[in-house]
Amino acid sequence: MAGTTANQMLMVAVGWQMYDLTSSAWDLGLVGLFQFMPALLLTLLAGHVADRFHRGHIVAATLGLQGVVAALLALGSVEGWISRDWLLGVSVLLGVARAFQMPAQQALTPMLVPPAMLPRALAFSSTGQEAAVIGGPALGGFIYVAGASHVYLTCLGLFVIGSALIYGLHYPRLATSREPLSWGTVLAGVHFIWRRKPLLGAVSLDLFAVLLGGAVALLPIFAKDILHTGPEGLGVLRAAPSVGALLMSLVLTRWTLRRWPGRWLLGAVGVFGLSMIVFGLSTSFWISLGALALSGAADMVNVVLRSSLVQLETPNEMRGRVSAVNSIFIGASNQLGEFESGSAAALLGPVVATVAGGVGTLCIALLWIRLFPSLWHRTRLEAPPES
Repeated sequence: MAGTTANQMLMVAVGWQMYDLTSSAWDLGLVGLFQFMPALLLTLLAGHVADRFHRGHIVAATLGLQGVVAALLALGSVEGWISRDWLLGVSVLLGVARAFQMPAQQALTPMLVPPAMLPRALAFSSTGQEAAVIGGPALGGFIYVAGASHVYLTCLGLFVIGSALIYGLHYPRLATSREPLSWGTVLAGVHFIWRRKPLLGAVSLDLFAVLLGGAVALLPIFAKDILHTGPEGLGVLRAAPSVGALLMSLVLTRWTLRRWPGRWLLGAVGVFGLSMIVFGLSTSFWISLGALALSGAADMVNVVLRSSLVQLETPNEMRGRVSAVNSIFIGASNQLGEFESGSAAALLGPVVATVAGGVGTLCIALLWIRLFPSLWHRTRLEAPPES
């Protein structure tokens, strides 16, 4: 929670500072692209590392690196040498940290609970994470009023706390991979998902849906130019999807969607696309807020079902590498989606770009029913019997 809060605050501050410096939708999109490229290049290697070494220590190190980034941004803001190029440079460092953090963190969760409790445990874990995602952007937006350096120093403190807590985590060391580093071991996660069509459909669905439908990178533009609010309003808008996600995670902690998980997954993506269309057309702060909250609730259904399918079907010695592939899809849908949103907004305008993305997401959900019928017809959220 400490690390997620800090990361969300950092993203709000970097986005607002970049838009203050350049007033460019293209540059907001580049922030996402510069975070995505290290993830694309390093995540498969990071999955191999997560299967060989202590996953808690890996997560602690990545939080420490993000703390270094926050310290550099604080220093640059105080001394006045923060520039567009500096913000893009630290985005690369954040991408490197996330590349190693996500596979280790995802593969760690199934080691802490019995398999039968995993879907509820993932929903419960998401409750804490979403609480941090709600508080982080809102807190970051309000602190930014006092200056960007204040946000970055707060992030530094939270990253230090998060790193120390996760470093002290103990868990049973089950079977881990001892295979030497090679192209075969690095790509083992890709081969694993490719052979299991329901998994391939679930992770690729998130990639294309959020790639087209995400509008997070454009929130500074909507906040400032369309909804006419300041950094505190941006913080609230940024937190709104997590409010919906938090409420949905509480529901999923109590009631697991074990029946027809594929249909729930595809339906949730359709709702996400509809909410993006409403957000893009809205000129009311409150309607926009509601649409973003609905998108977060739909996305939480997607996250819990997809994560449960991946973790339930993957043996422990493969979880790091399989989680790495899942992380690439997630990173592509988020960071590359921010670049797509920024470039589309620069070409078409933010409203047209957001509405077109929402329509595209609806089309993807319908197309995936035809392309991945095994996902649509999946009847139970449980590991399939061994063949």
